[in-house]
Amino acid sequence: MLQIIADGLIIGSVISLGAIGLSMTLSIVRFSNFSHGELLGWGAYLALMASTGLTVLNAGLAAPIGPFSFGWGLLIALLVSGGLTALLALGLDTLLFKRLRKQGAITLVIASFGAALALRNLLLFWQGGVPQYYTQNLQIAIPLLPRSVWGGLRVTPDQLFVLALTLVTVTGLHLFLSRSTLGRSMRATAINPGLARVTGIDPERVLRATWLIGGVLAAVAGVFAGITVQLRPTMGVDLLLPLFAAVILGGIGSIWGAVLGGLIVGLAESASVTVVGAEYRSAAAFAVLIAILMVRPTGLFGEKR
Repeated sequence: MLQIIADGLIIGSVISLGAIGLSMTLSIVRFSNFSHGELLGWGAYLALMASTGLTVLNAGLAAPIGPFSFGWGLLIALLVSGGLTALLALGLDTLLFKRLRKQGAITLVIASFGAALALRNLLLFWQGGVPQYYTQNLQIAIPLLPRSVWGGLRVTPDQLFVLALTLVTVTGLHLFLSRSTLGRSMRATAINPGLARVTGIDPERVLRATWLIGGVLAAVAGVFAGITVQLRPTMGVDLLLPLFAAVILGGIGSIWGAVLGGLIVGLAESASVTVVGAEYRSAAAFAVLIAILMVRPTGLFGEKR
């Protein structure tokens, strides 16, 4: 039981970070961006390339840090990947979505499908279809509780790292949105873009910040997925439906709603693997989504607009 919860929280932390960026796009840019999942895949592979390059320059950067399977090279690569993925997201908006924004949300959604296909196939062409890993170092799970206590609990140091850094990232984003001028401008634009424009808020600046932040979070989520599982060119499309489920479940536009929604989806997927089999993971997550929406149609933290 405890192991299912722990595995669900780890899966949910990855989904939560990706869902935040998608939720921000939905509430501020106001369309469903189906290419967002591919940003996770590109972020993960850009970190792999950066880490490999740093290791070539300095082999010592690949040495594991303490109990973790990765070294400083991957942490530096995470920063590089975050910046490059943010630029990729902003570039997509500048070259594609910005030109189509006046055509309406349906046009943007269709364009995002095309962008997703292009990004996915470019990544497949670049990296091939063979799964890859950030490191070949093996980790032994740490037994936190014996099997006699609710089936026991075992986690790896890498998983604890993912959980801790997810909490730090989400908390930092919350403080940014609630206390900084740009963050408050983004919240105002999400609530009422017309009124925000009248009060002097630059909508283009807010949109640029939305794409940049969403790209950084997608890169972090992709790297975390690569650390805890593996890297695959299709990892973006595999995570896309859980991301949307988390956003809708938590309530569109709510940061903590996206986090809670991601954790619930992760727990549902983890439980379904044990109860009904891994092939029904997505079905279980959406069953929970439907059940909660029947009680609260706007999501857990969503508000009627």
